[in-house]
Amino acid sequence: MALRRALSAAGRRWAQRLCSAAWGDTIFAVSSGHGRCGVAVIRTSGPGSGGALRSLTGRPKLPPPRVLALRRIRDPSTAETLDRGLVVWFPGPRSFTGEDCAELHVHGGPAVVSGVLRALGSLPGLRPAEPGEFTRRAFRRGKLDLTAAEGLGDLIRAETEAQRRQALRQMEGELGRLYQRWSETLTQALAHLEAYIDFSEDDNVEEEVLSQVDATVRALEQEIGAHLQDGRRGELLRGGVHAVIAGPPNVGKSSLLNLLCQRPAAIVSPVAGTTRDVVEVALNVGGYPLVLSDTAGLRDATDPVEQEGVTRAWDRVRQADLVLAVLDAAAVPPEPAGLGAALGSLLPPTTATPCILVLNKADLLRGGEGTLLRDTCAQRGPPTALLSCKTGEGLHQLLALLAQQLARLCGDPLAGSPSLTQSRHSLHLGACAAALARLLKKAYMSCGGTQGDRQ
Repeated sequence: MALRRALSAAGRRWAQRLCSAAWGDTIFAVSSGHGRCGVAVIRTSGPGSGGALRSLTGRPKLPPPRVLALRRIRDPSTAETLDRGLVVWFPGPRSFTGEDCAELHVHGGPAVVSGVLRALGSLPGLRPAEPGEFTRRAFRRGKLDLTAAEGLGDLIRAETEAQRRQALRQMEGELGRLYQRWSETLTQALAHLEAYIDFSEDDNVEEEVLSQVDATVRALEQEIGAHLQDGRRGELLRGGVHAVIAGPPNVGKSSLLNLLCQRPAAIVSPVAGTTRDVVEVALNVGGYPLVLSDTAGLRDATDPVEQEGVTRAWDRVRQADLVLAVLDAAAVPPEPAGLGAALGSLLPPTTATPCILVLNKADLLRGGEGTLLRDTCAQRGPPTALLSCKTGEGLHQLLALLAQQLARLCGDPLAGSPSLTQSRHSLHLGACAAALARLLKKAYMSCGGTQGDRQ
């Protein structure tokens, strides 16, 4: 019975939403984020925006479109002054959503903001916006395509310069225009193919049409394939490169995490096996997003809890986009064979994951041992940084290596064609490329060729 009542209530809520959407209701929300601030922006969208602005300002005439106007903002039910701020009127369709919109720029104190929101909610036909509803209305009215809407969401969530550049490029429509061009190319090829089927017997369509369609589809298949084979650059930049600090116990993995994030994020202890679970922090390195994980020391553990930690550490290493392999500089063999064996014990044998070798405790090296280790690593092995987490020596070199690896993994968001940023893009483009490949295969086989000849 309780479940039936809950389902009935949910159904009523959905019905109310559908009815209100059908009638073109007006929505409102804080657009500048929550919390104390100097100025808060409250936005409305819908046919009641003009009336709401008149009611709250107490003036029968709306301000000129897209011009800031200073107004006293009142509660329409009591005429009490709530604040004195700027208002802007955006008549549709020249607005973000394509509907009539209004903005109230008020002081950002909680009492002011909540008072203005209550005043808007008391007006007939106005309701609070659902999450993402302004963007959804802009999409419905053709002000944004889906990729641009996704780019807007990414821009709002961007935490690094590279993320901002990629999101802004997508929001401005570059990715959407690329996909639209491919769609128009396919549509034109389909039209030519249908014309040949319908009119070839009347000699109104030449034989060259089929070869043109074949060339078009072949070129498009190659272009989509190249777009898909970008090493997940856009997705890595959007979600952050997942890097794992891996190494034996007591080599300074947790100290390295604390040094990089400049705070005590992980517990540091001389007791081996202190880190049992994965500790994760998000960093900005050279303008690129990095999600860094500290893991348990890799060894044959006997304690069941530590065994679980080691298992999770190996899982993270296998899933990582980048591995920071940490070894004790004072204990690692200086010859290439010994160094390679020590590094190989930290990485799965078949992995192709990029790696940075961090030789920690460099402050314990004597004489020319540091130079010998550098020369050995330069001969073979991944990029290497000699580091002392105790003194901070070598940190700048490590950060430079990290920035280089992140730039290589994520690429330049402003260079070349726009990158894939969502798994949804990869899924649908992969299905499209597979369909084009099937078409070309069938077309070639119907002409008496073989798949080997085509390749």
